[in-house]
Amino acid sequence: MNYLTVERLSKTYGEKLLFDDITFGLEKGQKSALIAKNGTGKSTLLNIIAGLEQPDAGQVVVRKDITVSYLPQIDDFADDSSVLDTIFDSQSPDIQAIKEYETCLALMEAAHSEGNVTTELEERMHRAIENVDRLHAWDFESKVKEILSRFGIDNVFKEVGSLSGGQRKKTALAKTLIADTDLLILDEPTNHLDIEMIEWMENYLSHANVTLLMVTHDRHFLDQVCNDIFEIENGNLYHYRGKYDYYLEKKAERITIENAEHDKLKQLYLKELEWVHTSPQARTSKSRARIQGFEELKEAVSRKVEKQADTFHVEPERLGNKILEINNLDFSYGDHVLLDDFSYIFKRGEKCGIVGPNGTGKSTFLKLIMGLLKPDGGKIVAGQTIQFGYYSQEGMQIKGNRRIIDIVKEQAEVIRTETGNYVGASQFLNHFGFKYEQQYTYFEDLSGGEKRKLYLLITLMRNPNFLILDEPTNDFDIDTLNKLEDLLYHFKGCILIVSHDRWFMNKLVDHIFVFNGNGKIKDFYGNYTDYKLAHEKELRIEKKVEKLQKQSEVKEVRETKKSNSILLT
Repeated sequence: MNYLTVERLSKTYGEKLLFDDITFGLEKGQKSALIAKNGTGKSTLLNIIAGLEQPDAGQVVVRKDITVSYLPQIDDFADDSSVLDTIFDSQSPDIQAIKEYETCLALMEAAHSEGNVTTELEERMHRAIENVDRLHAWDFESKVKEILSRFGIDNVFKEVGSLSGGQRKKTALAKTLIADTDLLILDEPTNHLDIEMIEWMENYLSHANVTLLMVTHDRHFLDQVCNDIFEIENGNLYHYRGKYDYYLEKKAERITIENAEHDKLKQLYLKELEWVHTSPQARTSKSRARIQGFEELKEAVSRKVEKQADTFHVEPERLGNKILEINNLDFSYGDHVLLDDFSYIFKRGEKCGIVGPNGTGKSTFLKLIMGLLKPDGGKIVAGQTIQFGYYSQEGMQIKGNRRIIDIVKEQAEVIRTETGNYVGASQFLNHFGFKYEQQYTYFEDLSGGEKRKLYLLITLMRNPNFLILDEPTNDFDIDTLNKLEDLLYHFKGCILIVSHDRWFMNKLVDHIFVFNGNGKIKDFYGNYTDYKLAHEKELRIEKKVEKLQKQSEVKEVRETKKSNSILLT
């Protein structure tokens, strides 16, 4: 059963072609990812499908008897609206009944804490329960409760305008997932979420009975949730019926074939060009047809063909024997303990990841190492040869509105590679997606994601020998992530990374610091998947031990009762 049909869709912005004459569809139950480089029309395509933008040509047909929910990258919530009203903004009887029930629950909880439960409130609560009973909506209420709990939404009367970016994202996700929908469209759903929440959503969407189309740069999330991939490239749409590794394999094959075909066209073009230059002005219909064919061939040769990217790796400054020592480190914000007597000595070439729930001190730890915060106790001692490269979530501050290439050349005209050769700043930028013509763009004209990418590239081109990266993958497209991974994989210095991107962490790190809260940090040797499997095994063992203990306690109680009974007789 077809849920969505996109027919011969085209869209341009100014002179920039986003996509041209693309056609595809989604069947009931299909879960697909849409990937492309930044700025090539992913979000625009989703907006067109959702009816928020109009195409230049073509049409979108959605099956009439289905419901559609859309999560855009940027919400349009009213700042003066409450979280409750925002999440339950639907006329569905079930959603309105659950909204009233959740309202009553919150009011009852507040009234109990103040010792002021009125008869009127109790009667309102009773009516809300009866209404949910009448609609047989308790299963739906359980779903709502799970989603609100998982996203940490407790104060439902808070105004949306007072929320942080991360809290607004969670509110938008809760609203989208709570809706009883047939077709779900998600634009970068994992942004601003920690790993624990991403894994919950991954499991939720994998088992949900919905049809799904989503844009994501999270390759692990994509691989677990989706079964096929659409890619926009050079205005065309390509469909890969498999997971991410299948996509990589088939795309490489496609590029190889296209390059071979393009080379043949170029050879034919050169022969025809020679004929055009040497032939007298065409007068016969046969000659005119050949010239027309030459013009079509010229157009085909001029079209861009994707090429396998060249690779090069940055050479760090030399590291001495002493790298970085952390001794008995303590740090708290008021009563909130983030680091408690933590010690570690870094070794040459280590690549270490940091994971843990939001608010457990991951970014704070990096700031302590960089000397931006002062510890409550303990010492951090860096070796004399250490040259840090620090990428923070706060971004880069640029004085004055200058061109990209001027900002970069102020840091370095050339970058030394591990082969001993040098790469020009302009070539380095081009490799990571800042095309030569774009390098003369002014900094303020860049998108937020482009500004973060430029900041990361400047951090790398200073030839540091100890990289400290705080969420370096946010807002990067998959092509950029692959290039960044390759560069960091071959980096010979030390790396310390905070990231919720599990694919990225699995590929790069040797071991992981797990921030568990209350200042406790576990050092686990292995990548994130290794840690996750070991942690799940520990939890299973703990549950088994708890079960055996309970059985033992029950047995002991029974035997005591039996003994007492014998004594009484």
